[in-house]
Amino acid sequence: MTSLTDETVGALPAAGPEPLAVPGYDRSALRAGIVHLGVGGFHRAHQAMYLDRLMARGQALDWAICGVGVLPHDARMRDALKAQDGLYTLVLKHPDGTLEGRVIGSVVDFLLAPDDPEAAIEKMASPEIRIVSLTVTEGGYNVHPVTGEFDESDPAVQADLAPGAVPVTSFGLVTEALRRRRDRGVAPFTVMSCDNIQGNGEVAHRMFGTFARLKDPELGAWIEEHVPFPSSMVDRITPVTTDADRAMVAERFGADDAWPVVAEPFTQWVLEDRFADGRPPLEDVGVQVVDDVEPYELMKLRLLNASHQALCYLGYLTGYRYAHEVCADESFVRFLLDYMEREATPTLQPVPGIDLDDYRRTLIERFANPTVRDTLARLCAESSDRIPKWLLPVVRENLAAGGEVHRAAAVVAAWARYDEGVDEQGAPIEIVDRLADRLRAAAARQGEDPLAFLRDRELFGDLVDSPRFTEAYLEALTSLHRDGARATVERLVG
Repeated sequence: MTSLTDETVGALPAAGPEPLAVPGYDRSALRAGIVHLGVGGFHRAHQAMYLDRLMARGQALDWAICGVGVLPHDARMRDALKAQDGLYTLVLKHPDGTLEGRVIGSVVDFLLAPDDPEAAIEKMASPEIRIVSLTVTEGGYNVHPVTGEFDESDPAVQADLAPGAVPVTSFGLVTEALRRRRDRGVAPFTVMSCDNIQGNGEVAHRMFGTFARLKDPELGAWIEEHVPFPSSMVDRITPVTTDADRAMVAERFGADDAWPVVAEPFTQWVLEDRFADGRPPLEDVGVQVVDDVEPYELMKLRLLNASHQALCYLGYLTGYRYAHEVCADESFVRFLLDYMEREATPTLQPVPGIDLDDYRRTLIERFANPTVRDTLARLCAESSDRIPKWLLPVVRENLAAGGEVHRAAAVVAAWARYDEGVDEQGAPIEIVDRLADRLRAAAARQGEDPLAFLRDRELFGDLVDSPRFTEAYLEALTSLHRDGARATVERLVG
């Protein structure tokens, strides 16, 4: 087995029984032009992969990535990448079992902000950095779930707003870097969100802009005038890396990789063309660079992301543990297609160049890929950040337009049933959510108050006041308790 470093990477194509592609470009010639906050599996399977493609064409050699970890647990990723000179293996898992492996070389450095915030700030403040990109999860933007405004009550944010504070949040770090660039007469960088949030560029704009104005009104005004926040739509199913994946990379490709990434073959990136100081020629490697991202992002958030929510709770309660198991079940497939066709699609705008019938069928095929082994537990995690942004906008638009809502109501009811913390076989469910205690407490009151879960107005707004929604919700919740998830799904499609 061959270790993964700049010195050994040349031996990797022949190190295992299956070929492994490696960078054919001179990595010593790379220069960082992007700082990325939140280097996880998705970023490495997506944005970093596209830049690697450009570099393989001899392009974008001054657009390499310096990763920045904002949270203490990012030390694990820092250690893994530092030991491997930033290299890692990306393995695409095709439905027929074929594995396609490539070593990605576009990440050239990694800084851990909690250990050395000054180094992270100075890196972003340096003139060669022209983009700061983000995958900090849906909850990383401090958006109040009901008002949609910046939630400044977070203790870490409050600490960063104090005079003379050493920044610890992404807001504090990025804002301080922009302040230094302004004061030094250096052009601002572009802030590019790659998170699954509708209007992610505008959300980032409002959240970072609000923080900056609270910290320094003049700086906030400068950022408002000079810093672009392009929106993007990003898509590639990327499960959490497991020990089995590490063993597979060693066995099949002969590479000793501390943190490989596995993903489906499908990938899509739609990016608004709005940058302060240039950008890589991403359109040369398949990125759709457009003037308006919104139709594409609504399609993805309301069809793919919301459908993940539609399958994960009901599937988990039924006894499935992987997305492909759910999508081998005809009743669940019918339920998902009915949700997409009859509830989500009527809320969408026309999507240039996309056949929505084909897109919906492709989603089912992607979910059903047995080699990806996307866990339902992953899809069920952090629901309080996901459901309000992906599914509830569909509900509200259909309520306003007189459209159907009973399938989405059943998904919310399944979330409430899931958060009771015990599945239908009596096994405990681990609730992974920043609001886990609050959600469990609300779910525990459903026996005496069936609408207890829905009464959380910070998550659900006024949906508890809508008779049309609560009727469908209560019908589904009653069925889940009385008959179980499978019978509930069969009733919904029957």
